[in-house]
Amino acid sequence: MNSLRHKIAFGYAAIGALVVALALLSFLELRLLRGKIMAGERIGEFFGLSLEIRRFEKNFFLYHQATDLDENRAYLTQARALLRDRPGLFAALDEPAHIAALGDDLERYAQLMEDYARGGDTQLENRIRQTGKEIVTRAETLSRAQRAALQTLLDRHQRMLIASVVAVALLVAIIGQMLSRRVARPLKRMEDNMEAVAAGRLTQLDMAADDTEIASLTQAFNHVLHELETRRGQLVRSEKLAALGTLLSGVAHELNNPLSNISSSCEILADEIEGDDVEFKKELLGQIDGETWRARRIVRSLLDYARGRDFHKETLRLAQLLQDTLRLIKGQIPAQVHVESRVADDLLVVGDKQRLQQVLFNLIGNAVQAVDGAGEIVVAAHRIDPAREHCNSGALVFGQCDEHGAAVEIEVRDSGHGIAPDVLPRIFDPFFTTKDVGKGMGLGLFIVFEIVEEHDGCIAVESEPGTGTAFFVRLPLGENPNHE
Repeated sequence: MNSLRHKIAFGYAAIGALVVALALLSFLELRLLRGKIMAGERIGEFFGLSLEIRRFEKNFFLYHQATDLDENRAYLTQARALLRDRPGLFAALDEPAHIAALGDDLERYAQLMEDYARGGDTQLENRIRQTGKEIVTRAETLSRAQRAALQTLLDRHQRMLIASVVAVALLVAIIGQMLSRRVARPLKRMEDNMEAVAAGRLTQLDMAADDTEIASLTQAFNHVLHELETRRGQLVRSEKLAALGTLLSGVAHELNNPLSNISSSCEILADEIEGDDVEFKKELLGQIDGETWRARRIVRSLLDYARGRDFHKETLRLAQLLQDTLRLIKGQIPAQVHVESRVADDLLVVGDKQRLQQVLFNLIGNAVQAVDGAGEIVVAAHRIDPAREHCNSGALVFGQCDEHGAAVEIEVRDSGHGIAPDVLPRIFDPFFTTKDVGKGMGLGLFIVFEIVEEHDGCIAVESEPGTGTAFFVRLPLGENPNHE
């Protein structure tokens, strides 16, 4: 029974069968109770007849009226008939010998009354009184026994009713627990995973389940995650291609300068080819060579940024990495935006060059957009000890930093318009953007966050509307291989 639907159907069938069984048992108990009540009425009737017999007996002894004797005879006849017609009823309440003795008392009482009616004395009257008392006593004993039997039956029915309620409640609780374990908990885990997906963490759902429905749902969920991850990769590549398109315009501008210098130097050299100024010609050739290498560095930086390759960590000089990134993005920086670098030449970081370059490119590009054509951007970095140094109290931290070993903190600060407090916690969510339609897909900072996490780092941000924004990226510190 690996189907959850079958298990639920079986559970409710079990509850239904239990309810039907309890209803049938209650019906039988009620029928028995009804019989006991009717028997109680007969016993009560017999006890009432015995009292009436004694009452008219006393009246007859006092007034010697024939009507009292007739009433006594009539009630006595009814009592004898009731005892004779319902032997099983009386036998169920007392021993057969006692019931037989009660019948004998009624017969003896009737004979004694007839003898007294023909002419009796005080001795006969006493015998009648004694026999009548015994009849009433036995009738009262039967009445008490009937009430006790009825009370016992009521108590048993009450216990059975309580046991039935408890049994149904336990069965419902067991089925509810089964549903909670089989359905509610897997759905809660799936809900948590969906919240993680909404936050940009595509975590596969690893949930062992014997039920086909939960297994199918888990498989479908993981398939959706796989498709989302594939689509996200495609969107990231699209975002990167869009950034490359923007970079090309800047690179074209940067290449114009060395190519113009090369062209000018070649023209001058061609004009001076017949001259004797060797030193001047060497200087022109040196300029040609330098500008050629400058163009090659620009193209190489662009190729390194654009080339897709596997993740590979290495020790990098952060200042050189920043310089290469600024060379690519220089064409996008307006003349009124000043970018200041405060990174020491000997500061090393461990990471993938292309991915870290993309982090710097995105953060600086966002800062350029934030200052809106005029302002200041500062890129600084320094060595820290994560175990002792924490982010500023006003910074909002994303990710988990490794507190073991030294680290490098890279700060990208701008003097732009800042970020609203209600927007700040969502800036790293995928596809979240405050830009106008067509000016971004909301993947830039999300890519930054993923790359930083991939490097076992964390990122923090502090911002105040109208003042500016600062991003703090912490990455593992690289060691100088020549350091002794």
